[in-house]
Amino acid sequence: MEGWDPNTKSTLTQIPLLTTKAGPRDGAAWTQRLKEEYKALIAYTQMNKSNDNDWFRISAANPEGTRWTGKCWYVYNLLKYEFDLQFDIPVTYPSTAPELELPQLDGKTQKVIFLFFFSLILCLQQRLIWSLLFFSFLQMYRGGKICLTVHFKPLWAKNCPRFGIAHALCLGLAPWLAAEVPILVDSGMIKHKDDATTSTES
Repeated sequence: MEGWDPNTKSTLTQIPLLTTKAGPRDGAAWTQRLKEEYKALIAYTQMNKSNDNDWFRISAANPEGTRWTGKCWYVYNLLKYEFDLQFDIPVTYPSTAPELELPQLDGKTQKVIFLFFFSLILCLQQRLIWSLLFFSFLQMYRGGKICLTVHFKPLWAKNCPRFGIAHALCLGLAPWLAAEVPILVDSGMIKHKDDATTSTES
């Protein structure tokens, strides 16, 4: 559990673990898995509310439970920044974690900006092979997909099938919002909805 703060570790231990190893193509077993996913999500949501740390809403967007949508938010300098949240369940789930997406942040994260300019420099230096490789890598962060920490994937793999959507939100999205939103706000990459409305009206 290296790489996470004590609060995240404590929260993680209270989220119910899942037992059914099943993906979207596994019929009745997948139905059972979805029941476990909802049970864990409800427990995590109730835990957050009791700790005055309510920060997301998520539910399946189709009957099959393969597409999920919702909202997440982060409070910074007493202002609430809200984002759309979406992801698809991989065919190889739960061996493969879902890729969480915040569409409104497409192309705005620090990693995307850095890689874009680095690729541009390589192009100008005519290092075409390296620049093509970096542009290919850049595509991984388009669509608002968040970049999880290097600690996430090994821990997810180690805990398959016990970890589910709630665990991905706890270990992936929550720390990401805490790390990235302040940077994006301070750099002017994102604005609070009230500031955006004022700018539009003026």
